[in-house]
Amino acid sequence: MKPVIYSFPKTQNASFSVQSVVDVPHFYDVLHFHPEDLQITLIIESFGTRFIGDSIDRFKAGDIVLIGANLPHVFRNDKVFYNGFDDLKAGFVSLYFNEKSFGNEFFSLPEMRNINQLLRMASRGILVLGETRKIVGEKMKKVADLENSFDRLLIFLSILHDISTSNEWEYISKLSFSTPLKETESKKINDVFDHIMNNFSGAITLEQVAFVANMTPTAFSRYFRQRTQKTFSNFLSEVRIGHACKLLLDDNLNVTEICYECGYNNISNFNRQFKAITKFTPSDYLKQYKSSSISHAL
Repeated sequence: MKPVIYSFPKTQNASFSVQSVVDVPHFYDVLHFHPEDLQITLIIESFGTRFIGDSIDRFKAGDIVLIGANLPHVFRNDKVFYNGFDDLKAGFVSLYFNEKSFGNEFFSLPEMRNINQLLRMASRGILVLGETRKIVGEKMKKVADLENSFDRLLIFLSILHDISTSNEWEYISKLSFSTPLKETESKKINDVFDHIMNNFSGAITLEQVAFVANMTPTAFSRYFRQRTQKTFSNFLSEVRIGHACKLLLDDNLNVTEICYECGYNNISNFNRQFKAITKFTPSDYLKQYKSSSISHAL
């Protein structure tokens, strides 16, 4: 088991770190957190399911997230289900920094008021949206390409300014995580995530997952809800329906086939769970996505 506390190495000649990765098989796939650093990540390539705080959602190329210190997170790429996906790769640009990167009082300056507020909000995770996402995405790519550290710094600060002065964003997690998970707790949650992501297309019982966590079913139910603010059954449904959304957009299977592929044994229950989580029926979800794609293209 890899450590769940992950501290990104600092460089001697820069106040923040830049990590640019392309053509890797997958992202770092262990639930982890950064005890001091905040993280801004642009997804260059790949898609899958992201876990940030108590949120489970899909991610795709172009997404930009700001993740606060101590906020547990992991990006899990979708498995290869079909022929032709064997060359699927992941790529991203991440910027790591903390509030003391530029001195103890830098973000307390009057000119930094908006950015300082943004850093407070990052404890719940921020998803950047709309035109701001496009602007910030281009700047993050530029930061990754630059070698001059001063030019990097100026663009980095402009990225924080763009996000902090925009209204095109939304919180990711319902809860704020100001203190880190204990390592033993993180291992249990990560083992549960592994089991669910590897087996959600089949039958998964509470007893099975409690055994993975080395707990009784009753204790596990209480523990899991405390840590994720979700019941185990709701969590499992969100993972399954998230994958169903991906399969719908792939357009390789019909709704009935997707139902069974995602671990449901009857179409009525699948449709009910799908609407409860997405607020749409599968067919309406697909229409909404296609309509949104056309409007963005125009």
